Amino acid sequence: MTAAVVLTGCGELEAQLERQAEKDSGSSSSSSKVDVKEARAKLKELDVKGRAPKTGFDRDEFGPAWADVDRNGCDTRNDILKRDMSDETFKPGTHDCIVLTGVLDDPYSGKTIKFERGQDTSSKVQIDHLIPLSDAWQKGAQQWSATKRKEFANDPLNLLAVDGPLNGQKSDSDAATWLPPRRAYRCAYIARQIDVKAKYELWVTQAEKAAMEGILDSC
Repeated sequence: MTAAVVLTGCGELEAQLERQAEKDSGSSSSSSKVDVKEARAKLKELDVKGRAPKTGFDRDEFGPAWADVDRNGCDTRNDILKRDMSDETFKPGTHDCIVLTGVLDDPYSGKTIKFERGQDTSSKVQIDHLIPLSDAWQKGAQQWSATKRKEFANDPLNLLAVDGPLNGQKSDSDAATWLPPRRAYRCAYIARQIDVKAKYELWVTQAEKAAMEGILDSC
């Protein structure tokens, strides 16, 4: 009986070590579930064009920031914080809508970031639009209705809680000019960008498509 207990314990220990090794190496369920074949097929279907002028772009063209589009009582920013972080605490009386603290395993850097809501601390974790709004504006969104642009800006598929400084570094770059420094996440990042572009029928530039193909080749 004792031997069985020891073996079971060792098995659990090995499982824990394996999970830790996966985390340390930068692998994750989000990156391991990439269907490269599907991503390639979707990318192949995207139109390839040059950028349209940025003329007329304004954040307000995509509706108010972090609207409650799904009518669950919480704004989109807090919805994504709740989705992507762990160990969250919430402001009392908000029906778990306003996140006060939490822990983010940042997909872009691999760092663990402790989030605390506040004027000087909230920016440590930001919500990234995988396809930036201004990039979308120059690749098809100018022709959309206001309703569709608002939906795009608040679509969870296009949103990710990430390291604030890295989000600022990315700004409105596409895949040709910026990729997450954590290489293990790049396949998932590109596949999700392609999913968003396919869903909303946005086009890609030739340089952007080449960059996406290069990452998929390495997956």
